[in-house]
Amino acid sequence: MGTAESTKRKQKTANPSTAQKEPHSHTSMADQKDNIDDFKVQTAKHPNLGSAPLRQHSEQSKDRASKRLSTESNGTSDGGVGSSTPVEVTALEESFRRFAIHGDTRATGKDMHGKNWSKLCKDCGVIDGKNITLTDVDIVFSKVKKKSCRAITYDEFKVALIDLAKKKYKEKTGEEAEAEVFKLIEGKTPVIAGVTRAVASPTVSRLTDPTKFTGSHKERFDDTGRGKGKAGRVDMVDTSGYVSGYKHRGSYEKKVNKPTEGKPM
Repeated sequence: MGTAESTKRKQKTANPSTAQKEPHSHTSMADQKDNIDDFKVQTAKHPNLGSAPLRQHSEQSKDRASKRLSTESNGTSDGGVGSSTPVEVTALEESFRRFAIHGDTRATGKDMHGKNWSKLCKDCGVIDGKNITLTDVDIVFSKVKKKSCRAITYDEFKVALIDLAKKKYKEKTGEEAEAEVFKLIEGKTPVIAGVTRAVASPTVSRLTDPTKFTGSHKERFDDTGRGKGKAGRVDMVDTSGYVSGYKHRGSYEKKVNKPTEGKPM
């Protein structure tokens, strides 16, 4: 008896993997059976489930991320009221975005720096030089922006406009003045200045005027200012027989070759 029990113990210790696989094999079979039962129940509830391919968990997470980004870009929230329609951008906010990104390729249009704020007030006619000056615009900008920020948001932008409207339209009520200022900005775009023209300088004009050249430079151009080409750069031999600088050059040929019309033979 002792030998039989010892041999059984040796067999169990020699093959521990088989002893561990037996309970797991029963468990895996049970899990497979449960999965089959669940699949049958889902198929009964949804007849078209078997025809549509099942997507992996990674693909589903990508779809959710793309949906979230699309809703954020459209200004909507997932699951909120009216989430299927994007938020309409007003004309005032559109002008704010156009001026916010002017001259800055990295700007997102969500905030506006002081330089673009001043340009907006100039281009849209908010600054009139009497009630509203450039100093007033800078003071309002520093007042509405946060201390740790260098730009203002759209909400702070509206607050700044309301503050300027009270100074610009003193004879009107708060709502009327606010509406008038908004009208000045709605639908406007930054004014792009033209190409800077070169200012004519007397020194430059004198240096580029060939009629005022002297010495060897004068020989390179004729009386009209056109270049003579090779004749103005190289000393060419004159074989006409006339002295250099003779005023009546060519007059003898005209006399000799003069036509004899109407003379009797």
